[in-house]
Amino acid sequence: MDKDQVADILTEIGVLLELKGENPFKTRAYTNAARTLESLTEPLATLVAEDRLGTIKGIGDALQQKITELVTTGKLPYYEELKASLPPGLMEMLQIPGVGPKKVKALYDQLGLKSVPDLEAACRAGQIASLAGFGEKTQAKILEGIQFRRTYASRHLLVAGIKAADPLLEALREHPDVIRCGTAGSLRRSKEVIGDVDFLASSKHPSHVLDYFVSQPGVISVSAKGDTKASVILTGGIQADLRVVSDVEYPFALAYFTGSKEHNIVMRQRAIQRGLRLNEYGLFRSAEETRDPALRVECRTEEEIYAALDLAFIPPELREDHGEFAAAEGPGFPRLIEWSDLRGSLHNHSTYSDGHDSLEAIATHIQELGCDYWAVTDHSKSSVQARGLDPARLREEISQIKTINQKLADEGEDFRLLSGTEVDILKDRLDFDDDLLSELEVVVASLHAGFSADEAENTKRIIRAAENPFVHMLGHLTGRLLLEREPYKVNQQAVIDACAETGTWIELNANPRRFDMDWRLWPYAKSKGVKCVINCDAHRMEHAGYLRLGAGMARKGWLTKADIINTLPLSQLRKALQWKRSR
Repeated sequence: MDKDQVADILTEIGVLLELKGENPFKTRAYTNAARTLESLTEPLATLVAEDRLGTIKGIGDALQQKITELVTTGKLPYYEELKASLPPGLMEMLQIPGVGPKKVKALYDQLGLKSVPDLEAACRAGQIASLAGFGEKTQAKILEGIQFRRTYASRHLLVAGIKAADPLLEALREHPDVIRCGTAGSLRRSKEVIGDVDFLASSKHPSHVLDYFVSQPGVISVSAKGDTKASVILTGGIQADLRVVSDVEYPFALAYFTGSKEHNIVMRQRAIQRGLRLNEYGLFRSAEETRDPALRVECRTEEEIYAALDLAFIPPELREDHGEFAAAEGPGFPRLIEWSDLRGSLHNHSTYSDGHDSLEAIATHIQELGCDYWAVTDHSKSSVQARGLDPARLREEISQIKTINQKLADEGEDFRLLSGTEVDILKDRLDFDDDLLSELEVVVASLHAGFSADEAENTKRIIRAAENPFVHMLGHLTGRLLLEREPYKVNQQAVIDACAETGTWIELNANPRRFDMDWRLWPYAKSKGVKCVINCDAHRMEHAGYLRLGAGMARKGWLTKADIINTLPLSQLRKALQWKRSR
């Protein structure tokens, strides 16, 4: 097991112990150990092999033994026995928004509730409201949470699909009978939430490829398997389908199964208007539906299919019938953003607030990735739950960043950390005054708490923040957490208009749980001249990889390199950061 898998198990052990009512210090020890492992900068297996786990703060003898057992054997009887000692439905109850371990324990101890159906029935019977610490409002919110989870039960975050798909795709590429292969569907279109993972391969021996596919390590069960298609369930509960076609059919199948449905309808209509028929098997010279190879128009790639229908090639991310056909009938598309165009991220966290890595570790790691800069924007003081900084601690952080940057300069390195804050937008002001904000290189303003059901009030607060001359950008505009929490109500178009007037940028938060602002709104923002900043909102080293996900979402929003601030080199970025303040 790697460090992330071990950390997940340690975290779950902590939760299970809390459900059993164990000593909170013992519970916290597992949670803290998990966080420590997540922040390691060297492989956990190396620490285990060299017997150095005991040198890490917070890892005592008992934890060292358990971690070693997990790394070396992939199993831990203590964990399995702990899980078996509690009803499995209790962990499912924890997935309901607002229902934490303490509440689950109370529900189990006082009402004997063991599952989500038990919980729902108790809510509808009014039993929850009468419990101490709950009440009518909590009961109503639990019911809302159950319905929310049910609505999205078969949906998965894009990043989960990518993690599940990558090793399988790599395995397919290595199989000698596979000619071409790739992903299709909503995954290929970079939808923020997907239903399943679609694979496509071309081969002269489909049965060999399908047998190989269903035997892969990530497959936990096989739902169906025929001559040309197999459906499986992957680790994490994601369904994956593989279709195997001939290489002649491959480009047509790739276009068809990439979708979207709406995009495909328009494509088929265009074919009919030209006396052709388009389906997953080919583009045919026929007035009727057919699969006759003699009538197939030769197209070796998707680009050739679009050209045959008098269209410029439409990138997969844009295939949503959101204006792509009008553009493709004209001069085509400008070059969309590539993740390699990005020079750094302007919204990230360190151990000064709720991040997992020190400033020095961040500077070393991000520099090695090849970025030009990385802003550290830890939380402001009102975000108590995130260990927000007061002015004194923020100035201490600014000083430390200057020291690190001086050392980098002395060593002849061009990379720089940028000092900043993610300042809370409070009801009537920002969490820091302008004098302090003026000392920072980067200011992100975000709404974290106190937002109401009143759209006008939320919108007013955010626009007031945009009007502040020291605020460079607005962070995660709607506060949504995909598959977990609905966005708070805000008039996003009004906010975009205000940003256009004030020269304020808007963040595309590339955390895969957020992808906020939504891709559907970026064409409007672009039309108003509002610049985008693709930010990782990184709390761990590995979150730097979110830049790639964010670029995919920006492509979906029709954005180019010129639309995105953090494609600028450091010297030009510094000028851009000063522009609003000098107006």
